[in-house]
Amino acid sequence: KASSTALNADFSGELGAQAPLGFFDPLAVCDDIDQAEFDRLRWVELKHGRVAMLGVVGYLVTYAGIRFPGAEDIPSGFAALSATPGMVWAQMIATWATMEAANRDQKDTMGVNSGWTGGEFIGDF
Repeated sequence: KASSTALNADFSGELGAQAPLGFFDPLAVCDDIDQAEFDRLRWVELKHGRVAMLGVVGYLVTYAGIRFPGAEDIPSGFAALSATPGMVWAQMIATWATMEAANRDQKDTMGVNSGWTGGEFIGDF
């Protein structure tokens, strides 16, 4: 007899579940998960949404013709992928890795008010 450790938590009362859809999960991603996994999925969704918004802003800014000094000859849009030098890719990857390593809730940062307990959920800075 197989057993399941999932709690089948009710997420209808979570932040974001509102009329007319309520808790909207059309692909049943949240079936058979517990609260900790739900919180992790919410954190991942917030992070990816923020990265997507920054990507759109970057695309629009370069399309408008604004460039960093020394990068005036790099075209806008997807043509920039093949025109970007290798060392620039290396710098971007190093920056992304540093940002990932430093990404954490502010309540864990030294010097932050000890009474502050962080955001409402993981990723809510």
